Amino acid sequence: MKIIDLRRFVALVDHGLHFPRAAEELGIPLAALYTSIEKLDDETGHPLISKQGAGFQLTPAGALLLDEARRRIADAPASAPAPKVAAGGKAKASKGKGRAPIVKGQPKPYKKRQGR
Repeated sequence: MKIIDLRRFVALVDHGLHFPRAAEELGIPLAALYTSIEKLDDETGHPLISKQGAGFQLTPAGALLLDEARRRIADAPASAPAPKVAAGGKAKASKGKGRAPIVKGQPKPYKKRQGR
């Protein structure tokens, strides 16, 4: 089990099993939180959270994992959190379409020849 998944699970429990609030507090997309919980479900072989009416409830396996997760997180070496990077990047300029390559010794195909 990865420490990051365990930290996300503990954060979810600390926020009252409210997925959107926990994801916002962690600074991750909601889908990433769901994926982390599903990974932990698969690794343990038992569901950790069950849906009860309008909300969620921790299962007995989830309660056991919560104690274990808190111990593992406390024992893990402290690491600096990764800086948040804004999505996207620098846009590259388009070179246009239909521009012929320049051949050495030939006039530039997109420039008119100067008249004499």
